[in-house]
Amino acid sequence: MTDFAELVAATNFSFLRGASHPGEMVGQALAVGMAGVGIADRNSVAGVVRAHVALRDALEGLSKEQRKALPFRLIVGARLAFTDGTPDIVAYPQTRYGWGRLTRMLTVGNRRAEKGDCILMLDDLLGHAEEMLFIVMAGEEDEVALRKLSEAAPEAVWIGAAMPRAGRDHRAMARLSVFADRLGLPLLATNDALYAEPSCRPLHDVLTCIREKTTIHCAGRKLAANAERHLKSPEEMARLFQDYPEAIAATTDFLSRIDFTLDDLRYEYPHEPVPKGWEPQEWLEHIVMEAAYKRWPDAIPVKAQALLDEEFTLIRKQEYAYYFLTVHDVVKFARSQDPPILCQGRGSAANSMVCYLLGITSVDPMKYDLLFSRFVSEERKEPPDIDVDFEHERREEVMQYIYRRYGRERAGIAATVIHYRPRSAVREVGKVLGHTEDLTSRIVSTVWGSWGREMPEERIAETGFDPANPEIARLKMLVDQILNFPRHLSQHVGGYVLTQGRLDEIVPIHNAAMEDRTFIEWDKDDIDALGLMKVDILALGMLTCVRKSLDLMARHGLGSFDLQSIGIEEDPAVYDMLCRGDSIGVFQVESRAQINMLPRLRPREFYDLVIQVAIVRPGPIEGDMVHPYLRRRAGKELVDYPSPIPPHDPEELRDVLG
Repeated sequence: MTDFAELVAATNFSFLRGASHPGEMVGQALAVGMAGVGIADRNSVAGVVRAHVALRDALEGLSKEQRKALPFRLIVGARLAFTDGTPDIVAYPQTRYGWGRLTRMLTVGNRRAEKGDCILMLDDLLGHAEEMLFIVMAGEEDEVALRKLSEAAPEAVWIGAAMPRAGRDHRAMARLSVFADRLGLPLLATNDALYAEPSCRPLHDVLTCIREKTTIHCAGRKLAANAERHLKSPEEMARLFQDYPEAIAATTDFLSRIDFTLDDLRYEYPHEPVPKGWEPQEWLEHIVMEAAYKRWPDAIPVKAQALLDEEFTLIRKQEYAYYFLTVHDVVKFARSQDPPILCQGRGSAANSMVCYLLGITSVDPMKYDLLFSRFVSEERKEPPDIDVDFEHERREEVMQYIYRRYGRERAGIAATVIHYRPRSAVREVGKVLGHTEDLTSRIVSTVWGSWGREMPEERIAETGFDPANPEIARLKMLVDQILNFPRHLSQHVGGYVLTQGRLDEIVPIHNAAMEDRTFIEWDKDDIDALGLMKVDILALGMLTCVRKSLDLMARHGLGSFDLQSIGIEEDPAVYDMLCRGDSIGVFQVESRAQINMLPRLRPREFYDLVIQVAIVRPGPIEGDMVHPYLRRRAGKELVDYPSPIPPHDPEELRDVLG
């Protein structure tokens, strides 16, 4: 059996160049029996976490013995494309320090370019080359660059050698071998893979045409001559490089020198919100208890103290104190402005007494019997997620405060991966195939909205086209393949990742299209997979409306109020209005679905509105929970809770479900 690892493999995060998902590349490398695979996308590490997760998921079902018997490794890096004529160089970090050097170098290239571009020069690499290994996709004309790099990184440079079956392979390899010997650099065999299997080649042609802004009929030599740039088996690679076995052996030698994996990334939350001399947990408990004594000057209610004890215990155990303190710091900044910026925590954070006393949320979880474990639970092993809404006209003040407090090198907005959806996929692929805009517009006319993950045949048939028509069938086949492919990176609506050390030594940072915004390459799923935490700084137009309403009230002598002092007055006239479905302009209950539900649910108190907002959602609707609830609420059906077996309290689910 031949040991071989493909170390120059791109994914579809080499936007419009790679034609397979990261997980597909890892899966195919495992299937063909490779010793490992290296994922290196063009000036980016945006897809490496997905490859990492795919391998982790593949190994999860195996026993320890099976894992040991599977000699497969994933290494991650980037394929560096330069603007100064330097050939492409595939860079892999050997260590955690090397990863930091790679991501800082990519950040340098990203920050000097407009969004979506990366401007790198050889000098950038020479200044960041420590603890990395390099595969240079070079020819004889690149001798100067090779000598410079091998001087900066001795014994860390290989020359990538590919056999693309272009008719000149053997002559080209002979020249490359002589050239490598003259420079004293080893050859490393690669297929310079752009997709997992040969069947991906038609899709790769489409991606090439989209990138080159041409059609399949006019692309000519811009398209690859064959379907050879896929992941080939070790046996096939050994056959192709039978005259250069040392180039095959070099792949596993290279692999053995890499010690870094993404599991080595260790996240540490910022220390700024903690005064000197205090530990984070003690400071958190101190300011929360101060707020509790201020809230209940006579005595803290027994139930409130029990809730605090439960939350403090879990926060201490999971080491979440810094997170709560950071969110509190942001909220405190907003409220310290003149005039204060209205802000309000939302979602399951409202279940936390700590959040309530810190002023992050305004709903008393004791009063409404809210369940803390819905927000944070040891069993779920998920970090807390506190979403805070700010006035949409003033949120930018808060965002710029975060950049000032932590620095651009320690703070960045999470990415959002913009994918191909049915409308964009049909239009782009149709244009490549030479179809008219009239045809593609007619096909997508049955697609509702900009989302969706499939393009069913029924939708095409509804427009009057025959799905069996060869041209329509080819269009659908390619659309199905390109759906959910990443198109480009954008910024999250407001999720910040903050770090104690340099964020740009964990992940590259980009310029956003919006002025004075920067974002990282990983999205929320990547962040969750690596155990990073984010703070959501969101914008809400209704808070701006509330602010303007409060200003108008003060101006007309109707009193000075804020979100905390407004209070919840159970005015029957308000509920009469809602029961009639007269809720246009009433935040959260003005959609068509909410207006339809109001006369049936007939809310008479604030908690009824909580139920109203929660139940008109896809989950409860698809789970057939709405009508049974309405019947039970109206007394037409018996309210019956399942009873858990001992040692659980028989009434436990009644307390949990309300």
